[in-house]
Amino acid sequence: MGDSVASPLIWGITVIVAIAVFTVDLAIIGRRPHEPSMKEVSTHLAFFVGSAVVFGLALWAFAEPHELSKSPGPEFFAGWLTEYALSIDNLFIFIIIMASFNVPREFQQKALMIGIVLALIMRAIFIFLGAAAINQFSWVFYIFGAFLLWTAWKQARDHNDDDEAPEENKLAKFARTHLPSTTEWHGTKLTIKENGKRLITPMFLVILALGTTDLLFALDSIPAIYGITKDPYLVFTANLFALMGLRQLYFLIGGLLQRLIYLAYGIAFLLAFIGVKLILHAMHENELPFINGGEHIKWAPEIPIWLSLTVIVGTLAITAAASLYVSNKRDKENAESA
Repeated sequence: MGDSVASPLIWGITVIVAIAVFTVDLAIIGRRPHEPSMKEVSTHLAFFVGSAVVFGLALWAFAEPHELSKSPGPEFFAGWLTEYALSIDNLFIFIIIMASFNVPREFQQKALMIGIVLALIMRAIFIFLGAAAINQFSWVFYIFGAFLLWTAWKQARDHNDDDEAPEENKLAKFARTHLPSTTEWHGTKLTIKENGKRLITPMFLVILALGTTDLLFALDSIPAIYGITKDPYLVFTANLFALMGLRQLYFLIGGLLQRLIYLAYGIAFLLAFIGVKLILHAMHENELPFINGGEHIKWAPEIPIWLSLTVIVGTLAITAAASLYVSNKRDKENAESA
């Protein structure tokens, strides 16, 4: 499959730094559970976003093109923005989960943090499984592309049903009804011992719901980013930086999310665009005997990374601007009619 942009040493350093950052974050949150201030979340979010930008610029300046990545810097930025957009869309579900379990605001940070760590672990597994599949079977891009097109259609179709109450997470519901549990909150503890019996707490159920939901999110995000870059290191770091600032983003723009009324359509368009990109790449690299006699389809164009980056940035900008414009207009009309 060719050399990655990162050596085993760089991989090791990246993983160690990521573990250290999450460990320190969890230790701080665990020692002093609280609802963060706007200043706190803004500062932390700026740090994580700034770190991602510096990392991407360093790749752009120093990383050499190779078999898996012709443009490491631009590919990282395109992948990071895509994962960030998908993560912001997922915040809607996080808000619903928190509300359905009535999670106290001061405990939400730890629940989100553990959920994010679980998400990163599951995405890492999918990343390496995806890399192995791509290495062995070039036709897997047909499957990835078709899956993203189906996901894009489903995202756009189901958008109008967002106001309906979602079905309770099945695994969390099973745990609540079949395992000894308590309905009382005991700080951020996952289990307690009461009358000699071990009970799971509502925090355990919240994290279980967040973790299983993150597993479903990974099914969309990993094929999407492999449509941008085939380098597992760039895929991993793009996911890492997107997830690092997700907790702060939850508290910073929780109310604003309700105003991004066209975000789902923007995400659907991006998924469809990347799905087409993957199918075109699969056609260009075609080895399936029942398609073009097993020969590469030379007329199938490869979408360059600069175009992908332009489409991603443009879609997010237009979606956000249109959403805020229409939301503000509706607010003024409602205020005038009141």
